[in-house]
Amino acid sequence: MDNYTIADNFSLLSKLMDIHGADSFKARSFASAAFTVEKLPVQLKDTAPEDIARIKGIGSSINKGIQEMLLTGRLSLLETFIAQTPPGILEMLKIKGLGPKKIATIWKELEVETLGELLYACNENRLLLLKGFGQKTQDNVKQSIEFYLSNRERFLYAEIAALAQELEKRLQQMLAPAPVSLTGQIRRTEVIIDEIELVAGVPAAVLQQHLGAIPAFTLVEETDHSLLWKHEQQVKLRIYPCQAADFVKTLFITTGDAAFLEHFDADGHAAEHLAGSSSETDIFQRAGMDYIEPCMRNGGLALDLAKRKQLPALITPGDIKGIIHSHSQWSDGLHSLEEMAVAAQKAGFEYLVISDHSRSAFYANGLSVERIQAQHAQIDELNRTLAPFRIFKSIESDILFDGSLDYPDEILATFDLVIASVHANLKMTEEKAMSRLLKAIENPYTTILGHMTGRLLLSRNGYPVDHQKIIDACAANGVVIELNAHPRRLDIDWQWLPYAMEKNVLISIDPDAHSIEGFRDISYGALAARKGGLTKERNLSSLGRAGLEDFLRERRK
Repeated sequence: MDNYTIADNFSLLSKLMDIHGADSFKARSFASAAFTVEKLPVQLKDTAPEDIARIKGIGSSINKGIQEMLLTGRLSLLETFIAQTPPGILEMLKIKGLGPKKIATIWKELEVETLGELLYACNENRLLLLKGFGQKTQDNVKQSIEFYLSNRERFLYAEIAALAQELEKRLQQMLAPAPVSLTGQIRRTEVIIDEIELVAGVPAAVLQQHLGAIPAFTLVEETDHSLLWKHEQQVKLRIYPCQAADFVKTLFITTGDAAFLEHFDADGHAAEHLAGSSSETDIFQRAGMDYIEPCMRNGGLALDLAKRKQLPALITPGDIKGIIHSHSQWSDGLHSLEEMAVAAQKAGFEYLVISDHSRSAFYANGLSVERIQAQHAQIDELNRTLAPFRIFKSIESDILFDGSLDYPDEILATFDLVIASVHANLKMTEEKAMSRLLKAIENPYTTILGHMTGRLLLSRNGYPVDHQKIIDACAANGVVIELNAHPRRLDIDWQWLPYAMEKNVLISIDPDAHSIEGFRDISYGALAARKGGLTKERNLSSLGRAGLEDFLRERRK
């Protein structure tokens, strides 16, 4: 073990001790030892133990640690602290601008344990509520995290869609008149993308000639059917070269997932349907079914519907008439309530459901009873000014650990609708999560169940739930299930939408907007909803203002 490794171990130990609030004197001594060891002119492994003990700045406890590392390659005290530290907290130490003290504050006060959660907290302006954090610090942390995460192997659809479309357009221009199209995961609008895939109606040699001349691309793998490139933004790009005559067939085969293709060939006639086809519509017609949108080419459900001519008219972002679930400066939003409302009105929406955080969400400046009354007074005034546009009075009420909501009934009754969500104590068994959620669903004031599992894609799995039982409970209690449109959530997962619709449960595509820019996230929610076959008739936020008023009036009965 060389000096640099020993110094790194002491440095990490010092930082972890600070994060955990351990003896500050010892933490400083390990930090000082790291500096001393790193600057030594000779290697400690080549130095006699008695000589190490005489080095200035190395006391008995430091010497003991050095000897342990030289003999065993381990530092037991460091391992103890690592075992007590979530992996995501260790990863935060790699983010520029975040020292141990700030990380400790984030961990203890926000209950944030991963970089993805921290980025989400930045987007919700949570860091601004912490002592020692300002707008500049939050912006720097956000930029550093985004830079760090850009080197991952997997990406959210929202992070990569624009690049994918840009590459498709560039290759179409470069290879014209040969056909080029996105395919695979990105064409199916999967929520998580492993690689951008394209089909190009040219030979592999032509592809290599054109892309090889572009510095942004590096060829890393060549197979019989595809070429895998790596883009300078660390994104993998797989291209399937083919003869122009085989373009439609290749596009079809590479778009659907394995289960879809297996179901499509259930009768063994897929090759006949694909041979000589002029379009994908032609392929489906030959198979005796309606055209299936690429987003629904997962598994066999859409194939069964297409055979029976029962494919739904899928929802589009334009079908969403109002913004449900948004946060203003009253809690942790970036803009004032008036700014949010005016922006929604200018964007063509008929209403805004303002649902700031409730009083238990102290980390998000949650609303006390007195502040609720003040906000409602402002809403009344704005509604007089902005009519016929309307701001609906709502709250994102925390589901407490026992499943109750965090206001008494007389306060909950003052809202037009209540979104019930879990924000704290996320580490639960399925039994605890279910009892907590089911009690909240049974609360007569719960209108919408917010982000059902608490997941953050690529960052946090969320607590375990029995989706079927949750949906059944919502059906029994007339509770709407949110499809949280934030691209890091997309929760409820689209795969459960068919069951929810079967049980006649309404879905609500909501942006969970913490700024005016957050309104745009409804497009990602709509893309996910389309994968599950959602129609505008089954989406609450597709109701116009009058329709939502009627819905809420009927529900109160």
